[in-house]
Amino acid sequence: MAKIKLSNYTILLQDIGSLLSAGRKQAFKVVDNILVKTYWEIGRRIVEHEQQGSEKAEYGSQLLKNLSKDLKLEYGKGFSKSNLYLMRLFYLKYEKFQTVSGKLTWSHYAEILIISDDLSRSFYEKQCINDTWSVRELKRQRQIGLFERIALSKDKAGVLDLAKNGQIIEQATDIVKDPYVFEFLHMPQEEMYSERELEKRLLDNLGHFLLELGKGFAFIGSQYRITLNNTHYYVDLVFYHRILKCFVLIDLKLGKVHHQDIGQMNLYLNYFKEEENTSDDNPPVGIVLAADKDEILVDYATGSISNQLFVSKYLMYIPDKKLLEDELRLLLMQENKEDE
Repeated sequence: MAKIKLSNYTILLQDIGSLLSAGRKQAFKVVDNILVKTYWEIGRRIVEHEQQGSEKAEYGSQLLKNLSKDLKLEYGKGFSKSNLYLMRLFYLKYEKFQTVSGKLTWSHYAEILIISDDLSRSFYEKQCINDTWSVRELKRQRQIGLFERIALSKDKAGVLDLAKNGQIIEQATDIVKDPYVFEFLHMPQEEMYSERELEKRLLDNLGHFLLELGKGFAFIGSQYRITLNNTHYYVDLVFYHRILKCFVLIDLKLGKVHHQDIGQMNLYLNYFKEEENTSDDNPPVGIVLAADKDEILVDYATGSISNQLFVSKYLMYIPDKKLLEDELRLLLMQENKEDE
């Protein structure tokens, strides 16, 4: 009898704990939403004050300095000149509060607002909402140029759609990046290491690796064995993509990718289609990940392959974001010239 009472008590305790956790999360969310609304209203009042006079509250103006000084004296921290500038900018970028997402905190918007490019800013906002990014993940994805890396594989219409809606996953090309960035491994690009060591480092940092791969990836296994006529082959990494409903096979290669590597991946894909897929699965996707690649060789080697097979580079360092931005700007300029 005592055991039953203890069991019931444990259930009660767990139930109350769940209620408290859910309540606290809801309370934090309500507080965040109120804070976002309040800061938007502060920004609106600053702009309206400007419109009644000749003073502009640009960063460094006397108006922001005076406001910062007086508000900090009265209300404490949170009203630095830079924060007031962001509140003003918040209103200018979102003049209708209905366009502000209730899913994002002020910390998200403070990070998003400092993005000067409208297309890039819109993309990161939508991606935060779609993938429920933390502020930390938002900072990382901005730092490693996620928008530019994805956008460079699209035409002008694709770039504009990406900025408007974020990355919508509908086909295999939507889950492939080039390059992938593995800066979280802290391995110098020039360092000598084996494919097995690279694989181990990625598995040791699986959480970071999954974030770099993107939304929808579920890890299945490493060194996945395939047997044909008593000969064993091993796929380095196997994932399942829950949105595309297909296996994703990844083979890691040091140095440049060779045509044999592409042929080997094609073999793996054919095997998975015949032996591993169920009736509910879509055709598998293969990604050969190499430190470098010859674009011409890749074009010829994949030219007649009907499988969804891609070759991408990986980097051990954060790419030069300005170079990525310049490349994207050039791409859009070329598209505009072609439209004229």
